[in-house]
Amino acid sequence: MTIVLIAVALYLIAAALLVLDVRRGNGKHSRLWLLPAVTAVVLHGSAHLVAWRKAGGADLHFFAALSLVGLGMATLTSLVGAAGRMAALGVVVFPLAALVLFGYHHHGHVIAETLDWRLQLHAWMALLAYATLAIAALLAIMLWLQERALRRREFHSWLRALPPLVELETLLFRTIAVGFALLTATLLTGVLFVENLFSQHLVHKTVLSVLSWLAFGGLLIGRWRYGWRGAVAVRWTLIAMGLLILAFFGSKFVLELVLGQAT
Repeated sequence: MTIVLIAVALYLIAAALLVLDVRRGNGKHSRLWLLPAVTAVVLHGSAHLVAWRKAGGADLHFFAALSLVGLGMATLTSLVGAAGRMAALGVVVFPLAALVLFGYHHHGHVIAETLDWRLQLHAWMALLAYATLAIAALLAIMLWLQERALRRREFHSWLRALPPLVELETLLFRTIAVGFALLTATLLTGVLFVENLFSQHLVHKTVLSVLSWLAFGGLLIGRWRYGWRGAVAVRWTLIAMGLLILAFFGSKFVLELVLGQAT
């Protein structure tokens, strides 16, 4: 419990320091947020390791998976922010990571299901893909907000916390490309390693994941072939991410929390 509370507090401190940077509105960013953010990430991961040791393995039920995706998002945000790009993401990501970590701890843990290395590889690929593409979805929202503010000539202080529009758009598509590659690997390992992939409790997850993969792939092709950008890129990114959320967390929520079945 102590580890969790400290991690939650440090996430919120890091976010608060980033908010202060944004409110200064001078376009300069201190690195004061980095220490609490990195420490929170380490403690977040440690909380899972401690729980897994007690459970006898890695549990990947609804709240655990949600917390792990939050951990992945916080890790990616810290890495990108440390490089001097998009630290402002932490204003949203760090409180979100704190929330899902607290939810994971508050709702307890389940006995871990024994998985061989192939299924573990598939599961970790999936979680990393979700975390990366969730960052892409946040970048898409920021791109939309930035474009709308510029069109309306509303020069808010938070605009200075974001990179130029073209750079933000480039970062969005690079993130989508990485996430798409990870999602492709997830689907391939699912086909190779998951027995009865189209069983009753997996068919909807599989179909929605494939639809999301097609949407992200179509967006990347449209960017390369037709130069898609702006509102089109934002719309496709959010639709594809919505399908992915329904595929994994939507199905896990219904099966585990509503129907009480294991997934």
